[in-house]
Amino acid sequence: MKKIVLIDDDKGIRETTQEILELAGYKVFTSENGKKGIHQIKDVIPDIILCDIAMPELNGYETLRILNRMPQTAKIPFIFLSSHSDNKDIRKGMNLGADDYLTKPFKEIDLLDAIEIRISRSEKMNRIFNSDINGVNEFIESAHELSPLENIYKKNNRKKYDKNEIIFKENDNVNFIYYIISGRVKRIETDSHGKEFLDDIHTEGEFFGYLNLFHNINAQHRRTAIVLEPTEIALIPKEDFNTLIKQNRDVSISFIKLLSGNVLDKEERLLKIAYASVRERVASILLKHTTDDKLKLQISRDDLANLVGTSKESLIRTLTDFKKENVIITGRADITVIKIDKLKRISEGF
Repeated sequence: MKKIVLIDDDKGIRETTQEILELAGYKVFTSENGKKGIHQIKDVIPDIILCDIAMPELNGYETLRILNRMPQTAKIPFIFLSSHSDNKDIRKGMNLGADDYLTKPFKEIDLLDAIEIRISRSEKMNRIFNSDINGVNEFIESAHELSPLENIYKKNNRKKYDKNEIIFKENDNVNFIYYIISGRVKRIETDSHGKEFLDDIHTEGEFFGYLNLFHNINAQHRRTAIVLEPTEIALIPKEDFNTLIKQNRDVSISFIKLLSGNVLDKEERLLKIAYASVRERVASILLKHTTDDKLKLQISRDDLANLVGTSKESLIRTLTDFKKENVIITGRADITVIKIDKLKRISEGF
């Protein structure tokens, strides 16, 4: 049974609306003001919130602002119920992130339709999408259904790049969000003396090139992206995607879930750099870029040293130790892992 929290200081409207909703099969919790309503919402975690605007203690606008700041309540669909039909009031409510706005007195069918639509949309976008190209396509298709922007789905192009091909350069305009279907891409930064430093390596199943877009629609890339091996990438147009995530809260939350794996991985790597030994860090990086099916990693010693966060000399000494322990085999520009289980133990400090 779907749960609804109804917040309204008018007892008559509150009781009448509760009766309508319970007859429609919903479990309804009621509060007479925003302050009590917030406490109830945190306890119940409903499927949708119905809220009046003009109330004592906390009005509807203030209630929504507070709920939007809490991760556990920010994604819950929110509908304003108000006797004010002025366009300014409606626009203010929608700008704060409300999903709908119904003017009192409203028809029973309009209320039930609004609730059903908002819950359905929320469920569609709040499911967990896999971090692979099928999951990305499912996410884009679902987002397209919620906000019918034809281009975001039709322009979801795939492009193949050759080894050492440049995808974009530092200071190029951001035109796409990129998703790696297969292959690897490195991002490099150039200092004032022209020396290049490896910033990160992105692999299959990762997004990149999107951070600056959240700050500015006319953003420029701060790094250069270069292909390390034959790579296929899905390109999502920035204008359509930027409009979509800013206009639909469910879409933006779902996209953040897709990105969360990348963020957690980067956080873990930074902690490794801060606290782990060089030996553990080298093992962790090698594990990140190899799998049970693909044990060979092609990467320069300079790039690998940058990823590990150590000098090239320390890296070479560590690789030599691994080679003596029969953990890896090294070539001029490649490393092959031959004992992945032992490498995992080294990464964990054993």
